[in-house]
Amino acid sequence: MAGYIVRRTLGMVVLLVLLTLAVFVLFSLMPADPARLTCGKACSPQIIENNRHRLELDIPPVEQYQRFVSGIFFGRTYLADTKRPLECEAPCLGYSFLRNQEVLDLITKAAPVTFWLAIGGFVTWMTVGLVFGIVAALKRGRWQDRTVMGIALVGYSLPSFFIGLVLYFFVILFLHLLPNPQWKAGMPFKDLGGFVQTMLLPWITIATLNAAFYMRLTRNQVLEVFGEDYVRTARAKGLKERTVVVKHALRAGLTPIVTAAGLDLAYLLGGAIITENIFNLPGLGSLAIGSVIASDLPLISGITLIAATLIIVANLVVDLLYAVVDPRVRVG
Repeated sequence: MAGYIVRRTLGMVVLLVLLTLAVFVLFSLMPADPARLTCGKACSPQIIENNRHRLELDIPPVEQYQRFVSGIFFGRTYLADTKRPLECEAPCLGYSFLRNQEVLDLITKAAPVTFWLAIGGFVTWMTVGLVFGIVAALKRGRWQDRTVMGIALVGYSLPSFFIGLVLYFFVILFLHLLPNPQWKAGMPFKDLGGFVQTMLLPWITIATLNAAFYMRLTRNQVLEVFGEDYVRTARAKGLKERTVVVKHALRAGLTPIVTAAGLDLAYLLGGAIITENIFNLPGLGSLAIGSVIASDLPLISGITLIAATLIIVANLVVDLLYAVVDPRVRVG
């Protein structure tokens, strides 16, 4: 087990190094002039040159990359040759000159919104997906199975922006069942009621599409395992149906479910762009959209780095969970 963990961890480290290189090349060595992109409409050669100097694009690429990586671990200083240098403490993901803030500070401020949105949606869709998927498998061919699969088909066919807009219009604007979503500092600890009211519809929006997928996935996995010899043997021994389903069938079919769940959660933690913008939540998704519109390259690269890191770490966690669910993968 220790060797398996070491191999997977080393693989993750290599991927993280390649990630920093990819992000640097993508946003610093792009064919278009990055300094020109940050200029906006009121642009002049002098402004472009000033932006290039502030972003340190006027130094050799190798030195740019060295400063980029060293800033993550040791911090860095911007405009060191001026009277007002800017100190960016480690881990420094860059400095947004448009917002006059460190990139990490902006991400840290937006991250709690996305975190609670992702966790709430994840718990909702996993609970609904697993429960109804198992029910559909146990009632295969009956009306319960057809009903669950029909609901899953409809939910899986609807795009998230449509679900969010419909919920927003009918629940908030038309029926006035909930107030307009408004995120406040300190949520959920200072205002639990307001937190639930704010996040309820975004959770449902995110969970609808994913729950439909997990219903189908869970049903298929459980039905596949039900056909195995050891499940039939367990039933022949007189074990309770709950024991057969939970201890034997579900655990044996967890591998693809764990894979999908880990990666889906990582994607959400990187920013649920559509849902956050529909419900006006100041999370990473909304921050990413704002940075793209404003051509705030340091902020764009920082969000990209964080989101991709979450996905890489999620892959490592999924691999380790494989070893717990199915010990046979440890020898791979």
